[in-house]
Amino acid sequence: MIKINEAVIVEGKYDKIKLSSVIDGAIIVTNGFGIFKDKEKLELIRYYAEKTGIIILTDSDNAGRKIRGYIKGAIGKGTIKNVHIPDIFGKEKRKTKASAEGKLGVEGIDTATLRAAFEKAGITSAERTAPKDITKLTMFELGLSGGNESSILRKRLQKRLGLPSMLSAGALLEVLNTMMTAAELKEHIAAVMEEENDV
Repeated sequence: MIKINEAVIVEGKYDKIKLSSVIDGAIIVTNGFGIFKDKEKLELIRYYAEKTGIIILTDSDNAGRKIRGYIKGAIGKGTIKNVHIPDIFGKEKRKTKASAEGKLGVEGIDTATLRAAFEKAGITSAERTAPKDITKLTMFELGLSGGNESSILRKRLQKRLGLPSMLSAGALLEVLNTMMTAAELKEHIAAVMEEENDV
């Protein structure tokens, strides 16, 4: 398992599932060309580009190149690394026929080839300074999920941290684990509550 600090951008949910068996890190799904219209997702990618850096891992076909090019053009500041998968022809198991260009996408590549693609791009395990100790339970206990006021509290926290406002609880959980520990999150929540009381 390659531990990485950067967020990895992939096209689809099946790519994310495959990649999860190779890397330990945040994975953002563009939903194919959906990224062209998804301003919130793009804001999140920009945030990661500036804070931790991003790694773009799209399919090696024309669609993948267009998505990669669009993201690179849309990111103003920050660090972008590219991981390219080799041209391997075939068909993904879950699909009835091969893609238009007949190439396997990220989901169809075997894990050894995927790992090698990261190594070829110079991306190997990073030393994590902070443990990923914010869990779904932490989010629930702090009132960030499962309560009537949870979405309001999330929005206040996201504003305080300079994050996009429309993140789901799950997306926020991933982002927070790249930024801080559970103890630090508790301090931020306490500060948000204090600000609210001062109003």
